[in-house]
Amino acid sequence: MTPQLARPGSHIGTWRTGLEAAGLMPQRATHWNLTPPALYEHALRRGEGILTEGGAFCAVTTPHTGRSPNDKFVVREPSSAADVWWGRVNQPLAPEHFDRLRADAARHLDAQELFVQDLFAGADPNHRSALRFVTSNAWHALFVHNMFLRPTPSDLAGFVPSWLVLHSPELHADPAEHGTRSGTFIVIHFAARTILIGGTRYAGELKKAIFTILNYLLPKSGVLSMHCSANVGEAGDVALFFGLSGTGKTTLSADAERALIGDDEHGWSESGVFNFEGGCYAKVIHLSREGEPEIYATTRMFGTVLENVVVDPETRAIDLESDAVTENTRASYPIHFIPNHVPGGMAGHPSHIVFLTCDAYGVMPPIARLSPAQAMYHFLSGYTAKVAGTERGVTEPKATFSTCFGAPFLPLHANVYASLLGEKIAKHGVQCWLVNTGWTGGPYGTGQRMRLGFTRAMVRAALAGRLDCAATAPEPVFGLEVPLHVAGVPDDVLLPRCTWSDPAAYDAQAARLAQMFRQNFEQFHNQVHPAVREAGPRA
Repeated sequence: MTPQLARPGSHIGTWRTGLEAAGLMPQRATHWNLTPPALYEHALRRGEGILTEGGAFCAVTTPHTGRSPNDKFVVREPSSAADVWWGRVNQPLAPEHFDRLRADAARHLDAQELFVQDLFAGADPNHRSALRFVTSNAWHALFVHNMFLRPTPSDLAGFVPSWLVLHSPELHADPAEHGTRSGTFIVIHFAARTILIGGTRYAGELKKAIFTILNYLLPKSGVLSMHCSANVGEAGDVALFFGLSGTGKTTLSADAERALIGDDEHGWSESGVFNFEGGCYAKVIHLSREGEPEIYATTRMFGTVLENVVVDPETRAIDLESDAVTENTRASYPIHFIPNHVPGGMAGHPSHIVFLTCDAYGVMPPIARLSPAQAMYHFLSGYTAKVAGTERGVTEPKATFSTCFGAPFLPLHANVYASLLGEKIAKHGVQCWLVNTGWTGGPYGTGQRMRLGFTRAMVRAALAGRLDCAATAPEPVFGLEVPLHVAGVPDDVLLPRCTWSDPAAYDAQAARLAQMFRQNFEQFHNQVHPAVREAGPRA
């Protein structure tokens, strides 16, 4: 690609597009690195979504309103086959199936109006990947423009992509021809450095496909890739927040008292922590101005992409309470929409790590101090619980264990990430915490959700060091050290058994959850240090 073609603009004609090296010969207009206003214009012209009151752009992605993990594949080829953790998460696809699918995706894209975005992943220049996204939708181009790191004009002048993403949301695969499970496909080819995505409009597939490749590349350089948010205090103290969707990563890291490094994906190198992205992808169902003012404000900003949020057809007012399309409503926005953010996306080594769980069983304490062995145990476990109503067929709390709090995105064996975390915790003397943002006083349906104000008070006290030497009581089931007093939090909230009206019912529920932990951890039993095995729930 000649340098001038990387500048924002539109080009028609195959010889001028700069996509020949990608195997494309587009017959319609190709738009390069357009700015958000231009992408808005194209998206509205093409009827891809609507402009909402306040200025955000809203698209609907039905029938897919979430990721399709069963439709994600890794091409089994010699250069990566020995490293990939094959199984339910990393399903193999034959190279010949990939070749057919890539050829069909190219033919499909050649017939479309195209939008190209050249972007970076990785705020640390020493661990940065250059990405080229080619998509047939302007709003998806805006989404990746929001989510990843935006090159400067000088960067674009010499931009050479190291990874290519061919995104054809309206193309459906043929399982018999392409080796897929359905018409939806997310396929990663590590040797070809190419990602194919199609059969789904859900934008989160673009984000998480890049996270998957970084989870493959960076540990090979000694960098721990992490599914976590991160922020930093005035004294330079960095905190990491690990947790699955709905546990509070984005909410708790967007704290007015601390600067946001990033809300979801980070690396931990010899130099410190760095954000992979240039934006945030927040879940916005039931978002409130009072509880999460910084994130709430972004839903009314020009440049934000809203996914599957209900919009009044007359006033174009958004309804964040409605789950009429899905409970997984989302907002994608550049990180600078959060006033107190770290512009460079980099900071030092963490002082604190917080593992977040949304325990719908009402068993886990709202905050507990972890030993290094307990930290490794809970990192490998990656526990949270889904509640009734969030998935079809879920009528009571359902335990979910996602290794390293990010199993769907880990192409390498879990021990690779766990070993790196253990080494870094030991080297930098990091204090680890377990925080339950879920239920107290009983399980879902009986108890109540932990108040966000209480959780913020506990997390702030922990990060400020006020709980390091606080008096604690041992939690009897998991052996966790629970602080007996946290300023701003009623003492009786801290010990979960005391919040239940029927302590015997708590004991039965706790024993049930402990058994779930033990059964899940069997897969790691012979691969971890005895101290880590013994850090789980007591018999």
